[in-house]
Amino acid sequence: MKQILFLLTILFTTISFSQNIRFEGVIQDNNKAPLEMANIMAMNQATKAMDAYAITNDKGKFILNLKPNTTYAIKLSYLGMQNKEITVTTQNQNMVQNITMEQGGIELEGVEIVREMPVSIKGDTIVYNADSFKTGTERKLEDLLKKLPGVEVNADGEVEVEGKKVTKLMVEGKDFFDGDTKLGVKNIPADAIDKVQVLRNYNENSILKGVENNQDNVAMNIKLKAGKKNFWFGDITAAGGFRPEDKFDRYNVNPKLFYYSPKYSINIITNFNNIGELPLTVQDYFKFSGGFRSMMAKGGSNFNVSSNDLGISLLRNNRAKEIETDFGATNFSYNPTKAWSISGFGILSSSITDLETKSKTNYLNDNSTEVASTENRAEIAHQKSSLGLFKLSSSYKPNANFQFDYDILSKFSKQDEDNSLLRETIDEDNNSSTENILTAKKQDPVSVNQNLSFYYTASEKNVFALEMQHLYQDENPFYNADLQSDPFVNPFTSPPSNILGYDASQNRTNLNQNRFVKTNKLDTKLDYYYMITPKSNINVTLGNTYSNQSFNSSIYQILDNGTVNDLDNPQNINDVNYRFNDAFLGFHYKILTGKFTLTPGVSLHTYALNNEQSGTSYKQNFTRVLPDFLAVYQIKKAESLTYNFSFTNNFTDINRQAEGFVLNSYSSLSRGNRTLENAVQQSHSLRYFKYNMFNFENISAFASYNRTMDAVKTRAFFDNVNQVSSPFNSEFADETLTFFGNYGRSFYKYYKASLSANLNWAKYNNIQIDRNTLLDVLSTNESFSQTYSIKASTNYKNWPNIELGYSYTINDYPTDTFFTDKPTVRVDYFFMKSFSFVTEYEFYHYYNSDKSVENEYDFLSTSLIYQKTKDSKWEYKISATNLLNTTSLNDDNFSQFSTRTSQYTVQPRYVMLSLKYNL
Repeated sequence: MKQILFLLTILFTTISFSQNIRFEGVIQDNNKAPLEMANIMAMNQATKAMDAYAITNDKGKFILNLKPNTTYAIKLSYLGMQNKEITVTTQNQNMVQNITMEQGGIELEGVEIVREMPVSIKGDTIVYNADSFKTGTERKLEDLLKKLPGVEVNADGEVEVEGKKVTKLMVEGKDFFDGDTKLGVKNIPADAIDKVQVLRNYNENSILKGVENNQDNVAMNIKLKAGKKNFWFGDITAAGGFRPEDKFDRYNVNPKLFYYSPKYSINIITNFNNIGELPLTVQDYFKFSGGFRSMMAKGGSNFNVSSNDLGISLLRNNRAKEIETDFGATNFSYNPTKAWSISGFGILSSSITDLETKSKTNYLNDNSTEVASTENRAEIAHQKSSLGLFKLSSSYKPNANFQFDYDILSKFSKQDEDNSLLRETIDEDNNSSTENILTAKKQDPVSVNQNLSFYYTASEKNVFALEMQHLYQDENPFYNADLQSDPFVNPFTSPPSNILGYDASQNRTNLNQNRFVKTNKLDTKLDYYYMITPKSNINVTLGNTYSNQSFNSSIYQILDNGTVNDLDNPQNINDVNYRFNDAFLGFHYKILTGKFTLTPGVSLHTYALNNEQSGTSYKQNFTRVLPDFLAVYQIKKAESLTYNFSFTNNFTDINRQAEGFVLNSYSSLSRGNRTLENAVQQSHSLRYFKYNMFNFENISAFASYNRTMDAVKTRAFFDNVNQVSSPFNSEFADETLTFFGNYGRSFYKYYKASLSANLNWAKYNNIQIDRNTLLDVLSTNESFSQTYSIKASTNYKNWPNIELGYSYTINDYPTDTFFTDKPTVRVDYFFMKSFSFVTEYEFYHYYNSDKSVENEYDFLSTSLIYQKTKDSKWEYKISATNLLNTTSLNDDNFSQFSTRTSQYTVQPRYVMLSLKYNL
């Protein structure tokens, strides 16, 4: 492995070496004032190719690396200036020349520099010319985005620019599956893309753009090539494949169709496969926001409606032993009039998944880092999942002063999971026992989220915004655990008895629980903005959050003879109603002074909580004042420092309030606490970013510190590895500290490199009941995770392109420390004007501090594509995944009371033959 990386590094260095001369100078106006962010490009007169481009820095300076003894047309453009073109002939020495541009916005005939520039800036918009970065191997938007300076795409399809997550993806200004970027980056054809526009400080509501703080909002708009507008385009792929040692039974069918016109657009994406491709995972489904944003983000309160997801096993990196998926999605937009637009989408996904996992969990002793007990598991899970998402949006804007929006997002799902596992438990005296456990999980939750918004500019100084959001959520999780042992012992009885009161004389203990949870939540907020001056405004907010929830559950036992034993003790039944109301008045003052934008604020909250269960009512009524502060230091046009401070009241929902027992898993039983109070979180964050278009340097850093008082924590008793717990308000503060830093830079036209670091430290305080004394013992644990990464890549038109990467991860938990080394190599090459070759290699070295746990594994995938010309309709592909036939992967996690390391089985080697028809 080391030898391969060494040879590739030598090749990378050899290809990167070239003998150029430097042409530099200053671009200025008639008054000799430097022009920052002017565009300059060098066109080779002999080859008609663009050999270099640059954007000036704050001193108007530019540097172009050119070939010696060559004649160039130097083209310049700047907003408000006349475009300019000069001719320069290079020699063998570096050249220095200042260039003066003339006032006026007239474009000279034949000068199209903005269209041809690889990167240009217009205000808050960065424009990338797609053809300048394509090498011929790109097939989808993701492949192109990874080659753009300052843009990163992670494995989940999330896009980041300048260290900020892109929250909205559009095509020709129209939403593309609003609320998710993955479907776009994984499916939009690269050959249809003309420009990629990054919209910084984005606010889709132009009425609020000047009065709200939008510095963290980033959107992306894809501009299509002229030939793709007013025409259907896309492709249809059909593939068949096999495991070399098995039969020909693999398939992948993937039709995609797109249509865009000024009046309407339609996108259709389908995918049917059994090779592990998941267009939409269960994780994606639960986090799919549909573009709905948190209305109360600056209100000072957080009422968290949790999800009863039963802990259904989630895929790691979309890899499992077996995955079969059927997926279909459509997205549309329509403009009945110039003032009215309608859009929406529908997504349906069905998957069958087999998971196979081996794991080791170490449970901590109370108030120490010693292992009290260990659980070894070998688990097989079979999942069936059907997911549906539907959204309809309407926006009516008859003029610049009024806008009315309505959105509705519905989510439906049906999920089943059957597990069979073999568990070995080892106690602190090294006594062990083994049992076979069967579990079943079922749920088909429904949620409907609606948004209604009015925005009105009454006059130049007065702006009003009324926003309302309603959430309806209906959940019905069912859980079954069939065990050989008798779990959940009550240590406070003599002799100890089972807490639930089930019949312990049976051969097996078969426990079942039904849960029914309904939520109705309404957020209402009226904002008034008064413009004191063009650089300052006052924002008065009147808002209210109301939630009404019900929680019903019961536990029963199925005896050996099949009859039902209702465990109808009141402690096993929940019949709870919980109402929460937060009425608040907020005041914020925003002022721009010099390079600073300051926004101090305060909100006054009146809370009313009512919990009804066990025939009684428990009420809480109180008032809080919560301050917040935002400061933005705009150092330069593309360099800023942002500080954010806030106090937030965090409230738990009904799931932690229900005092009857809830069966979370075969080894975890919990009950709520109706007297829980809110937690108070103090948050500080600092963000720095710099984007230097002069040398395409991108620096972003983010640090945050959170301190939570009266946090809702867990009081737990462990009978070996079985846990019985309840929540409480801790008098000891929880703390988290997070840091992320990234440095990236593009060199010349062809090279891109980046360094990044991600650090997360956390301290948690819980209570464990001592097994011997049965007294409460404070359990304080810390975890510290670190990931460091380095990456370098080339972007040649006619040479093989190489990407080298390396990441090093350290997860430091109370009982052990785990390490992962991960070097990666990617090579892509477009050759003979028809062939595209791509191969990717990942190597993992996973181990713990004393190497009692150690595993090495690697993945290699490759593909070869033939397309006679770039305009050919037919495309042929042979590809192989997991060529080295790796059988398993590792991961680890920490859950405050325990640490876990696991090894899970992945799909074997596949070889696929594909045929694609381009429309």
